[in-house]
Amino acid sequence: MESFQSLSECASLPRNMIENSMFEEEPDVVDLAKEPTTYPLEPDDVVYEPRSSRLLVRGLGENELDEEEEDYESSARLLGMSFMNRSSSLRSNSSPYGGQVAGRACSFPSARSLLVGAFVLVVVASVAMVIYFLPKCTFTKEGCHKANQSMALIYPIASKGQLFPWTSMRLPRAVSPVHYDLTLQPNLTTMKFTGSVTITVKVNEDTKNVVLHSSGLDISKISIRPVKENQPKPAQYVEYHPWQQIAVQCPETLQKGRSYDLKLEYSANLSDSYYGFYKSSYRDKDGEQRWLAATQFEPLAARMAFPCFDEPAFKATFLIKINRDKEYISLSNMPKNKTILVSGGFYQDVFDKSVTMSTYLVAFIVADFKNISMEANGTLVSVYAVPDKLDQVNHALETAIKLLDFYNCYFQMPYPLQKLDLVAIPDFQAGAMENWGLITFRETSLMYDNTSSLLDKQLVTIVIAHELAHQWFGNLVTMEWWNDLWLNEGFATFMEYMSIERIFPDLNVGDDFLAMRFRAMGKDSLNSSHPITNQVATAEQVEEMFDSVSYEKGASILLMLKSLLTEEQFQKGVVHYLRQHKNANTQSEDLWASMSQFTKKANITELMKSWTLQKGFPLVTVTRNGTKMTLQQERFLLSVANSSSSSSSYLWQVPLTSINSSCSNASSCKSVILLKEQSATIYVPEEVQWVKFNIDMEGFYMVHYGEDGWRDLIILLKSNHSALSYQDRASLISDIFGLARLGKVSIQQVLNLTCYLVNETSTPPVTEALLQLNHIYRLLDKRGLLQLTARMKAYILELFEKLIANQSWNEEVSITQQKLRSSLLGTACSYNHEICIEKAKNIFLNWTKSPANVSIPADLMRTVFTVGIRHCDGWDSVLVAYSNSSFEAEREKMLQALASSADIRKLIWLMQTSLNGEDVRTQELPLILTTISKNFEGHLYAWGFVKENWDKIIKKFNLGSFAIHNIVMGTTSEFSTQAHLFEVKNFFGSLKDKGSQLRSVREAVETIQLNIQWMDRNVEALSHSL
Repeated sequence: MESFQSLSECASLPRNMIENSMFEEEPDVVDLAKEPTTYPLEPDDVVYEPRSSRLLVRGLGENELDEEEEDYESSARLLGMSFMNRSSSLRSNSSPYGGQVAGRACSFPSARSLLVGAFVLVVVASVAMVIYFLPKCTFTKEGCHKANQSMALIYPIASKGQLFPWTSMRLPRAVSPVHYDLTLQPNLTTMKFTGSVTITVKVNEDTKNVVLHSSGLDISKISIRPVKENQPKPAQYVEYHPWQQIAVQCPETLQKGRSYDLKLEYSANLSDSYYGFYKSSYRDKDGEQRWLAATQFEPLAARMAFPCFDEPAFKATFLIKINRDKEYISLSNMPKNKTILVSGGFYQDVFDKSVTMSTYLVAFIVADFKNISMEANGTLVSVYAVPDKLDQVNHALETAIKLLDFYNCYFQMPYPLQKLDLVAIPDFQAGAMENWGLITFRETSLMYDNTSSLLDKQLVTIVIAHELAHQWFGNLVTMEWWNDLWLNEGFATFMEYMSIERIFPDLNVGDDFLAMRFRAMGKDSLNSSHPITNQVATAEQVEEMFDSVSYEKGASILLMLKSLLTEEQFQKGVVHYLRQHKNANTQSEDLWASMSQFTKKANITELMKSWTLQKGFPLVTVTRNGTKMTLQQERFLLSVANSSSSSSSYLWQVPLTSINSSCSNASSCKSVILLKEQSATIYVPEEVQWVKFNIDMEGFYMVHYGEDGWRDLIILLKSNHSALSYQDRASLISDIFGLARLGKVSIQQVLNLTCYLVNETSTPPVTEALLQLNHIYRLLDKRGLLQLTARMKAYILELFEKLIANQSWNEEVSITQQKLRSSLLGTACSYNHEICIEKAKNIFLNWTKSPANVSIPADLMRTVFTVGIRHCDGWDSVLVAYSNSSFEAEREKMLQALASSADIRKLIWLMQTSLNGEDVRTQELPLILTTISKNFEGHLYAWGFVKENWDKIIKKFNLGSFAIHNIVMGTTSEFSTQAHLFEVKNFFGSLKDKGSQLRSVREAVETIQLNIQWMDRNVEALSHSL
């Protein structure tokens, strides 16, 4: 297989593929009917236009457009034409607008041509003027409205060639659902299901059409009747597939203020992907394949299981009935009310009527699972799994009960349901899903046993804490639209860390929260990032909101707010928010309004808006002159030289904390000021030798101390690093590497600071330094700079030689120590450190002789298995063990080791078998591709595999999903050449609506450009310094 084409081998590129402005966020004009050119262009000559681009219609000012940008895009797509054609592809070679041929005089058009052209212009101008100057006529997304006169609206063409009576991707508000009565019957032999749903709707405006969502459903019958009347009337429907909408055409006008029952009967296939109502399977201990059906509806997939109003604000109640074979059980959000025998020998499980909730939280499962249960404060908590793995869920049950009790107390509002089920699904793309009363998990996120490490236990606990927090933040109170997804995910992420610190302090999750903030800053420093609250319209844009900004940055700014307030004030604000908006939908302003009730320290709304409504974060530069310190803020933006990105208009309200050499105890000496302006001045005593800002990295900003300030802090680290907390030491490492990427400090300064690490023993500073240094090593390695790569490797091993030698290969009881040694020994063995390799080989060879009797410390399994595969020809042994193991945490470590092989044929087999879902589940493909891409031997093959199989990949994983993001970034993020940049642009640019519009593509291109820039700036200096 050819991994990639050289520049000379690349096909001619269409004009809409690549350009320097390829990823500008919102071009003012889009051409939806543009045809590609047929002649080759330079890579910087080609235009990329995101699907979310604003459309300006000739004759309309921008200010006249409605706020919902998706409506403009919708109207343009419906017209099927371009209002402003910027393409030159329609020009022929003889066009008078083309370049002149040398030596030939300009030709003048004939009189006949002039007359015809003038006539056409007059006709076009006349029509435009009639439309534009019609009295009292306003051209809007709904058409031209005029008193006592109507004009045909512009509607899309539905699937049957009829007009579709709605022009927006968002549903109309003419009717709203009140209640769903849903009956489903899955067939786990034919892999199909039938369904019937009766939706009680309330009419808010007179209408003859009910527009709702449906995707992939074969609707066979529709009827409608006023509530409490017995004679339903048949109705027809039309469908518009691009927006996954149907419009039920009612026989009579539905009257405002009345309620109606809308009944739809349908059938469909169980989904082959991880969305909607999908099929899954596993093999039992006898090797027999067992089938089940489960759901994953967030964000936009409830419509794949039943016709519904599939937007968060359309909350309703649900009565769910599941018909099943007797050998299965069924589960749903609510407790089972009764089971009855129905026609065909099926059993029908009838569940209690639900609380009011959004469609994306509805869930149901049909499977042969077993469970363990325990009652806690009136709630029956149960954990379900495949029968052979039920012994691995005891920790999950105990953890769920403890965390449920904590949240009941903290939120001062009891969990509202009578039961809470946690279910491990064999095929599951996400880590977990917070369906109300029926939380679903990937098996690795719920199962823990004696072969697992404390790190595995920490992961399971974190995921459970996150999903339980959602039962309040997300389920009880829900964001109004996906643009405020962070209200769900940011808060659940913040609460997962806060709750575990209180209930399970031995798991030491504070260090993970610190590392998470570093990761979030790395993503948010790119121009391809987005504000926390961000306008979204298309399905891909909604999917893309489930990212680092919504989760990690959202949690980070909540930590910053909490550190500004007192514990009591913060908790009161949270409780007020939940009580005020119980069972309702909210926007970010509602949270800030609740928080503002309990503090006078600052204008919370204005402060937090500066963090949610603009992307990025501030860099605070400190300049000292004697006792005077000048503080200046600007956006920390990693930009390519000569780019047009500007950060001058960005301004944050920054809670700036600091300690200094005269008083370095953070709990008693911490100083706080609110930096609201571009610059400010503070004063410190003359005797102060150093000042450290952003104490314990609680603020979401970086600090640049200038050459003198960094010199003072580096001297401190080398002489007495314990004068600063380990959080502050880790943040200094993160900041200086970030500033080097920005070009604010030299690589020599970075290496000077890292010299102190020979004396560092705390986990967060060491792991952050390893992450940064290993990234540089891999960039050099993949550029083929062999001598410099070898010197970089030697430098890293020298820094940590003493610490590596001190690591034990036996069982460790401290989670902090496990994390430290797994990072250190993993790095050492990957660099062929002689002692590390020998120790790992001995353990591996002993394990192959007697797997049942040799115990490998769980946190070292991946390292040991990787060494065994690369140095002991151990691929087959590990693959057999992977296939036979029933412990998911262990299987994941084995899979990562298999993906670290240097044998290209085996790597290709592993990628292909995962894509096909044969010996390895397809859900593991992103992990496999990312792992292969980290190593030199396989990284080009992983990228080639993605290109060759893109169409298959996006059938399994939704465009815009986190899985697609991981695949795109995992396989491209360490490219650093112009050839690879051109190739990545070329490939994704050619995909059009199959991926070219993705934010992850913009991030990938931007990352490669920054890698190229970093290498150009630093390779020579690095070669002199090492």
